[in-house]
Amino acid sequence: MQKEISQVKVVLLGDSGVGKSSIVLRFVADTFHNNLDPTIGASFLSKAIEVENHSIKFSIWDTAGQERYHSLARMYYADAAAAVLVYDITNRASYDAMKHWRDELGEFGPKNLVVAIAGNKEDLIEKEEVDFIEAKAYADSIGAIYRKTSAKTKYGVDQLFKDIAYKITVGSEPSNGGQQQSQEKPRTISIARDNPNNPSSPESTSKKGGCC
Repeated sequence: MQKEISQVKVVLLGDSGVGKSSIVLRFVADTFHNNLDPTIGASFLSKAIEVENHSIKFSIWDTAGQERYHSLARMYYADAAAAVLVYDITNRASYDAMKHWRDELGEFGPKNLVVAIAGNKEDLIEKEEVDFIEAKAYADSIGAIYRKTSAKTKYGVDQLFKDIAYKITVGSEPSNGGQQQSQEKPRTISIARDNPNNPSSPESTSKKGGCC
């Protein structure tokens, strides 16, 4: 008997340059590029994984971080099941901006939204401006998942999305203290382009850029 697949829409939010596109590309296609162009509007990718005997297909919307696209983000998170707020651990301003995104989600986002925070660029830990203790305490205070990630090395990326899937299917995070790593290989991968005017349609076309 074929296992039923649950569709889960996830939106990534955060300042330009924090690594949203790189996180998605690492998770979906296990690739990394140092010089991605900034995302224009939003881009769409998808991947299915299995967690706790559930098959989860993520429809992932990577939004542009530039200020001029900020108002468009509401189109993408309006009907999302989960949001990943990304900041650069070497840039405190991006951490502060991440908090503003969280405030906006609280005001305009859907109820019962699963929120995850990704402190990206862990490979640059020696330049860290926001440490784990501070960021994890903030995540705990708002009931969010927290992971340090590195799109460059893959550190924490797979586990970030597994945590989201686990919380959606089981209703809580795995009890691993936010530290467990996963090297699970992709089961299925599909990549599509989007239409910023119709963020609910994976089959639509898009302008795709990226950001590290």
